[in-house]
Amino acid sequence: MRTLEIVKPQSVEFDRKASTTTYGVFTAQPFERGWGVTVGNALRRILLSSIEGAAVTAVRINGVAHELDSVPGLVEDVTDFILNLKRVPLRLHSGVKTTATISVTGPGTITAADIKAGSELEVVDQSVYLGQLSEKTKLEAELIIERGRGWVPSEERRDEERGIGFIPVDASFSPVRKANFRIEPARVGQATDYEKLILEIWTNGAITPHDALVEAAQLLSEHLAIFGTQAPLGTAAAGGAAGKLGQGIEVLELAKATETALRNAGILTLRDLVARTEDELLELPRLGKTAVSAIKKALDREGLALGMPVSGA
Repeated sequence: MRTLEIVKPQSVEFDRKASTTTYGVFTAQPFERGWGVTVGNALRRILLSSIEGAAVTAVRINGVAHELDSVPGLVEDVTDFILNLKRVPLRLHSGVKTTATISVTGPGTITAADIKAGSELEVVDQSVYLGQLSEKTKLEAELIIERGRGWVPSEERRDEERGIGFIPVDASFSPVRKANFRIEPARVGQATDYEKLILEIWTNGAITPHDALVEAAQLLSEHLAIFGTQAPLGTAAAGGAAGKLGQGIEVLELAKATETALRNAGILTLRDLVARTEDELLELPRLGKTAVSAIKKALDREGLALGMPVSGA
């Protein structure tokens, strides 16, 4: 049992003068030697990889069959137009998926302000440049915007049901553009061998640096909580594969789009998942044969299978 107390920071200071809606500086002290690096590195990795955000995941442009096509009167090719769309910071206030449209008649400049959607979607920076129409032509496009984490390549979304003519897009969901930390000396009484953690966070404006830090800290705390329980080691493993059924589906490390589709169907744990058959999964929206095959392989690694008898299911 631990008897010696470890010196811990009591609060986090926020530098309001140096901060903006997209940049924040946070300081915590004192940490015992080594702890500043441990905490700073963990928070930085979570900030860059796991903060929830919204992104364009598919685009349909009238008269365009694929991303290598061109639009009459549009200076940019379709690939560059889509790249510009990906730069638009978006905030999805409710739900996990929505649609938006663009309808512009040239000549003129197309910006993020031309993206029209319901109240659930907010275009954070409407000044982002999308393209230039050089003649009197009309560009009409439909966007699919989804909520997610991290980066999901378009290849993982090609078997999703989204409608004819939609071009899947590599989706970068993270609203955190950059995160750095540094360690400086800190004093406790006469002792100077303590650490001060200074954390800098840059976002795209869809989330404030403060909210991003809070979310990262909560995620870290949730993942560490299991290690603080008093249950003897090996308790979960004693039940074999059945002991895993209460775990969340995230342990399977499926593609983000697949995991989202399962959650939308109310499938949150491995118990929920194995209670379904392959045919039942194929009937769910946005789950194709490729995704179901990946689910089966992931379950097999855990000693589980679709349609297996589960007590209490």
